[in-house]
Amino acid sequence: MSQDAPHIPVLLSEVVAALCPRPGMTIIDATFGAGGYTAALLEAGASVHAFDRDPDAIAAGGALAVRFDGRLALHPARFSAMRHELAAIGVTQVDAVVMDIGVSSMQLDQGDRGFAFMHDGPLDMRMSRDGESAADFLNTADEEAIADVLYRYGEERQSRRVARAIVAARPLVTTGELARVVRRALGHKPHDKKDPATRTFQAVRIHVNDELGELEAGLAAAEALLAPGGVLAVVSFHSLEDRIVKQFLRAASGAGRSVSRHLPGEIQGPPPTFAQVSKAIRPSEDEIARNPRARSSTLRHAVRTQAAPRSLAA
Repeated sequence: MSQDAPHIPVLLSEVVAALCPRPGMTIIDATFGAGGYTAALLEAGASVHAFDRDPDAIAAGGALAVRFDGRLALHPARFSAMRHELAAIGVTQVDAVVMDIGVSSMQLDQGDRGFAFMHDGPLDMRMSRDGESAADFLNTADEEAIADVLYRYGEERQSRRVARAIVAARPLVTTGELARVVRRALGHKPHDKKDPATRTFQAVRIHVNDELGELEAGLAAAEALLAPGGVLAVVSFHSLEDRIVKQFLRAASGAGRSVSRHLPGEIQGPPPTFAQVSKAIRPSEDEIARNPRARSSTLRHAVRTQAAPRSLAA
């Protein structure tokens, strides 16, 4: 991937079309990153609250905040906390929320962040640069716990073999060391299409950053913050993320729910909080050619109804 790739937001035109940004709108960019979505929303006249737990992303966003003085607020926080963060400044409803889930290309391309094995660097992987690192986890957790993470978040079928090899090779300090251990455990041939270490790196990164837990909490926060008619748009990059988004929207829209008229005592569930749920939207071949990172992306969006958030409905 070229050095320009980190600055290309995926499915940008589709996200903008779903959100329909315009002057007077307040929109949350839950995953600011390099600011690609935020810049497009600001240029359309909207005001943006941008969240990112990565201090590097927030620092880099300062120039954009100056350019659009008064319409961009940068929040150095996890997007799962966006409801609390905005309540503290008196914002209780917004017109749209966009989320671009997972690790950013900027983080992958910075060897010192330890997210990938393309560049040898410290075994870190922390988006927020604090808390337990990948090295901390891999060098202290027992074999069973490591295997469970690899299987659950990396869908690694030989998770026990890899975990056993990791424990035997401890202590691990760099991304290169971890990659070599995994390759030896699984057998790596130079002509293999996919590096066998990919699944392990994905799994450890997701675990260290609690990415799936963050996604679930972020979706609930978006449901609570969106005004009636507001739009939620979520871009995901692998099946674990997309499954959570799909199931959330399915449950929130009442899809698949049925109440029999023959059982008058049956208790109905809460009214749907989302409607007009889109099908999965994939990037075009032209976009993939311009930005290979877009290949695995999926966009889903939906419109908020007038129903109370489910977390507050009971």
